[in-house]
Amino acid sequence: MRQSPANRILILIKTEGPQLAAAIGDALGISGEAARQQLAKMAEEGLVEPVTIAGTGRGRPRQLWHLTAAGNRQFPDGHAELTANLLGTLVEQLGPAALDAVISARESETLKRYREDLEKFGDLSARVEGLAAIRTREGYMADSWRQADGSFMLVENHCPICAAAAACAGFCRSELETFRAALGAEVERSEHILAGARRCAYRITPH
Repeated sequence: MRQSPANRILILIKTEGPQLAAAIGDALGISGEAARQQLAKMAEEGLVEPVTIAGTGRGRPRQLWHLTAAGNRQFPDGHAELTANLLGTLVEQLGPAALDAVISARESETLKRYREDLEKFGDLSARVEGLAAIRTREGYMADSWRQADGSFMLVENHCPICAAAAACAGFCRSELETFRAALGAEVERSEHILAGARRCAYRITPH
């Protein structure tokens, strides 16, 4: 995605969640008014929309800018419609067991590749950071950090296989198992795009 002002705003909202116009201006190094003008233009194009929230105390209501469905579609979707149709046809023609076999084969291949990429990292902190880098290259817009309690968070702001995952929860279950095996750690999903969250988040702790 080119780094035009509009694209920078899309990426900011995608990765950081709904934003005030002033905060967007600060992030882009422009005035709040300039940010509002850019947002108004993007709203006309159907990419973003404001949601009014009540102010605190006697403060005026504020507008948080969200991505619309069209805004989210500006990010890679892994050929969503084709993927969903192929999965539906596979199950219809060959049965659910065939889809399970496909998911299992994908899980094995992915785990092998992740393990090869992560074997050079010694501790869990480095492996989590390495996995976030891998997932970002694959289009998941991932980030990671250590929490105060010593656990780690892996966050994915985008899901390029969302259509496949929506068509078959097995893909999400498979990814969770892949993370556990590749990291050699406990991994629990705390936020899920398919459950309505804006991102997928995973809490990672040592065995």
